[in-house]
Amino acid sequence: MSIPRTDMHADTSADCLPILVGPASNELVTAVTPAGTGFLSRVFSFPALLASLLVAGVFVGARLFIVDPDLWWHVKAGESILATHHWPMTDPYSFTVSGHPWLAYEWLGEILFATASRFAGVQGLDALLIILGGAVILALYYFATLRSGNSKAGFLASTVLIILAAPSFSLRPQMLGYLFLILTLACLELFRQGKRRALWFLPVIMLLWVNTHGSWIIGLAAFFVYWMSGLVDFHCGGLQARRWAGGDRIRLSFTFLLCLVALPMTPYGTRIAVSPFEFAFALPVNLAGIQEWQPMPFNLLGGKVFLVLLLAFVVVQIAFRFTWWLAELALFLFGTMMACLHLRFLLIFVPFFAPLLATIVARWMPSYDRGKDKWALNAVLMAVVAAGVIYYFPSRAKLEGIVAHQFPVKAVAYLEQHPVPEPMFNTYGFGGYLVWSRGPQRKVFIDGRGDVYERGGVLSDYLYISSIKPGALAVLDSYGVQSCLLEHGEALTTLLTASPHWRRIYTDDVSSLFVRTELPDVPTASRPAD
Repeated sequence: MSIPRTDMHADTSADCLPILVGPASNELVTAVTPAGTGFLSRVFSFPALLASLLVAGVFVGARLFIVDPDLWWHVKAGESILATHHWPMTDPYSFTVSGHPWLAYEWLGEILFATASRFAGVQGLDALLIILGGAVILALYYFATLRSGNSKAGFLASTVLIILAAPSFSLRPQMLGYLFLILTLACLELFRQGKRRALWFLPVIMLLWVNTHGSWIIGLAAFFVYWMSGLVDFHCGGLQARRWAGGDRIRLSFTFLLCLVALPMTPYGTRIAVSPFEFAFALPVNLAGIQEWQPMPFNLLGGKVFLVLLLAFVVVQIAFRFTWWLAELALFLFGTMMACLHLRFLLIFVPFFAPLLATIVARWMPSYDRGKDKWALNAVLMAVVAAGVIYYFPSRAKLEGIVAHQFPVKAVAYLEQHPVPEPMFNTYGFGGYLVWSRGPQRKVFIDGRGDVYERGGVLSDYLYISSIKPGALAVLDSYGVQSCLLEHGEALTTLLTASPHWRRIYTDDVSSLFVRTELPDVPTASRPAD
């Protein structure tokens, strides 16, 4: 069923086949599949050139390979699954919660990361980051163009919003979840525009999603909102809803049921499906102590851009009185609320806001005219972009140097040459790298798997120790710790340096290694900052 829209702001072309009436108009058809043109003119169209520029923008940021500390233990988990063909049930990496229940909730993404690492090392991981980031921005561009009916507006909206999303582009399974969310929204929009076959992709997406990242619950909720918003028929101010036809209600209901059926189809049965609720309601220390779960920092650039976009939306809405469909406005408000509460949910605000921003921009943005397109020039420019990506792709040595400036690479090399007494306390951000490191396997104090450490009571103790609260060293002693690998400038490093009970035996520009003074002599090393 095609749902008419009342916000008639985008330009349309007379030579296009209509999909629906309104802003998500036939310019999209012109941009994607222009009639009467050859294969080359479609591949090298102006909208395709805009897409290549978006990918180039992602490449510029991703080539710096800003690695999230969780990447390493994700790779290690994927390698273990590939090697053993078994999915872990208990923690194998720490001495603090060893044997406690732990499930590889994101196993499918972890296998993907491990495969990239196996074939091409850090270059493979960086290439995968670029590919996933490019896929996300292209999906966002397509979705915004689909809704607004204007590829230029879709490009501009994607460019603005990538400023908010790009800082969260890190090689973790959440990148796949982000991609699946945008694809889900695009399929629902296609269905709303009368492309009913797009709906059948959703159960497949959900099956992959539930085995990849816990954000599947957001996609399922978005589907539910779309479904419910078509059960009523009304128009009130800038809000409208149109009742689904009987056949469309049946299709939506059946597809939603198939998505529910996909949820227990995991190596762990229904336990993966329960994990998002556990993270939301049963892990308060993670929510309070981990940076990405903190509220939106409006004093920083990203928070200011977010606030400016919201205020601009309110002003434009008051001035021009756009009409929005109930589902898209509800999702936008939900995304805004969640981004304000938790910084990490800025990633869901972006795809919920992108179609609205593109539709607003389309009011003043001229639509794509295929008659004026210069596909040969586009082809040259796209070739230049591709050549630039190949030429400037970082070397293995460059990427390894980047990793060495973020993680204790040199300290781990020292540990391989000089036995250091265990158990060893480590900085939270170093835990994943220690789990992954290729040398002798050491049991860590903590790493990025906050759920298992909170359930075991270790996360609270770690935050207490690292914050140097009264009695912090007594809590450290209660674990029988004999050595500490710490970030070079953190507070605990300063405390142990001044303590007569600890001796620093290694330091570089990234990390410092301490042992207790009452232990036998351990060779001391010091490396100046590179």
